[in-house]
Amino acid sequence: MSNSNPLNLFKFNRIIIPIVLGLGVGFYMIAKEYNNNSDIFSNIASSWTWSSTFCILIACLFAMSRDVMYMYRIRLLSDKQLSWKKSFQVIMLWEFGSAITPSVVGGSALAFFIVSLEGIPVGRSTAIVMITALLDELFYLIVAPIVILIVAPSMAFATDFHFSFLGGTFGEVQIFFIGYSFMLLLTLFILVAIFFYPRGFKKFLYRLSNKHLFKKWQHNLQKVGDDIVTSSTEFKGKSFWFWSKAYLCTVCSWTSRFFVVNFILLAFTPVGNHLLVFARQLVMWIILCISPTPGSSGIAEFAFPLFLNGFLPSGLEGTIALLWRIFTYYPYIILGIIVLPYWSRRVFKKNKNKKSNE
Repeated sequence: MSNSNPLNLFKFNRIIIPIVLGLGVGFYMIAKEYNNNSDIFSNIASSWTWSSTFCILIACLFAMSRDVMYMYRIRLLSDKQLSWKKSFQVIMLWEFGSAITPSVVGGSALAFFIVSLEGIPVGRSTAIVMITALLDELFYLIVAPIVILIVAPSMAFATDFHFSFLGGTFGEVQIFFIGYSFMLLLTLFILVAIFFYPRGFKKFLYRLSNKHLFKKWQHNLQKVGDDIVTSSTEFKGKSFWFWSKAYLCTVCSWTSRFFVVNFILLAFTPVGNHLLVFARQLVMWIILCISPTPGSSGIAEFAFPLFLNGFLPSGLEGTIALLWRIFTYYPYIILGIIVLPYWSRRVFKKNKNKKSNE
């Protein structure tokens, strides 16, 4: 894998499809709003205040805070082997990968590749990505039920969203519990693989590598198994303070992500119950996680007004949904396109020099 060019993973059609899907749905919703009320944008301009501008700036700060926390966390998990510059590039490419792959797949597979090319052993890279996923899942598993119970489930689950799959129709509550159960299983798997039974995970990879289908990757799979055991011993020896910082970064990052919406809403209208807005986003996130489209494009813009109903000013649902995606989605595509060539040249030049010195 290390000999392949990561630029090949980001073909033009993989980038353009989510952009067209997302912007297409967003502009369709805005055009529909404009047809219903042609004065809608002049009304926004006339009612815009310094307070509105301040709220948009705070939303920007929360959007950036999310990435800073991710960067600090990956530096922490790599024992600062990644500099701030490298951490920025890794996180931007990780988010870029997530933005152009179906949400149900995510960017984790690409993350193994990115982190390992930074000179971190493959098994340790695997452990870092798995622990990152573990921390993210733990945030949701702990915070979601607490927030939903505080605001009351009847208020948190307030849409008629339905999803059809394999001939069955699932409602909002059913989808939430299916997604929550999947996260719980994934969390248990990572805990067992990294912290409780790494040697069993190593044996599993060795057996898998002996299968005919995986013979081509036999050496790599066995090396991952060996490195996982080494990484497990290292991570199990980390202090309580280390894990507290890692989890605190995770909580701050996800909270910042959701607070972007709270402050975008505040720019247009008073928000009476910020915790309920937070809870609705937690529920919506489960839906977006099972989206078959790259980065939930099209689905996210459509789902946003459904889950935030009651908080969006009438006639501005599409406008605010698109603004939300401009803050939380499209920057990663733009930054990914900018960062990828620089990162690619740097890591391949480093790996080439390393091989020539061996």
